[in-house]
Amino acid sequence: MDRAFFRSLDPELRRLYGVLRDHPEGLREYDLLERLRGDGPLRGLTELELFRVHFLLFHHLYRLRRALERAGRGSLEIHVLRIRLLPLQAAAPNLAGLPAAPDPLETYYLDLTHLARTGEEDVREMLRWFWKRFRVYHRREGALAVLGLGPQAGPAEVRRRFRALAREHHPDAGGDPERFREITRAMEVLRALGEG
Repeated sequence: MDRAFFRSLDPELRRLYGVLRDHPEGLREYDLLERLRGDGPLRGLTELELFRVHFLLFHHLYRLRRALERAGRGSLEIHVLRIRLLPLQAAAPNLAGLPAAPDPLETYYLDLTHLARTGEEDVREMLRWFWKRFRVYHRREGALAVLGLGPQAGPAEVRRRFRALAREHHPDAGGDPERFREITRAMEVLRALGEG
């Protein structure tokens, strides 16, 4: 490790960098928070308190990512399911000479006014939105699984697969009526989501 780089970091970033360095495979957000918190578990915190803990962690993660990239020491993968140090990737040449498009999440978390302005009702609304998107995602995932497709499947692939399965399982062609109904229901879900 480059001692000069480590000493150049704020104490919060040093601690964060140390934990991530000790876990090269990465950590989930919750696990990282548990390792950083010295005063007890996260259970028992209100939704607003949890949001603030989450926000401050991501604020520091984006600051650390910037420091790593500026120093040419690497980068960070930042996602609630995996946070880990990454080797610095050679940047793709920017032929137009334009700056890279800003990361909207980085912009959000680096602006502390979002933390100050977010109240309990805002957090409840974010959670409602999250759970709505979560349910949609799982409905989509389930419908794709019925068709034998993965989450990366696009609308054209969905339509092709549906037609093939519908021909194979159509009752008029000697297929299984229950399987045909299951395939049809899955396609209805995907059409409602704009993917069929």
